[in-house]
Amino acid sequence: MQNNQWVQSFTGAITVCDVNGVILEMNDASAEVFEKYGGASMIGKNLFDCHSPASREKLQKMIANQQENVYTIGKKGQKKLIYQHPWYQNGEFAGFVEISLPLPEEIPHFDRD
Repeated sequence: MQNNQWVQSFTGAITVCDVNGVILEMNDASAEVFEKYGGASMIGKNLFDCHSPASREKLQKMIANQQENVYTIGKKGQKKLIYQHPWYQNGEFAGFVEISLPLPEEIPHFDRD
């Protein structure tokens, strides 16, 4: 990621795509997570090509509706938060940012009302 060097070493995986699903940027953690698919060489490729038909359909709906998608997964014994959210450039929908954060087994929760 060109102008934000802190993003490269951020613990969470950050992947950015455009409105057509083309991967624009990946930080180091994202490249590592997707190493078996080509890692950083995926920049410039379409993320629809590396998803199942059901996932592609969900992604297309998210793009059409500019709709966020938030969920948790368990993978290789690690729980992760997946946060996919639209990003905008000059007020226009420009694509999605996905942030994948490793989570500890127990997370404190605080109500701050």
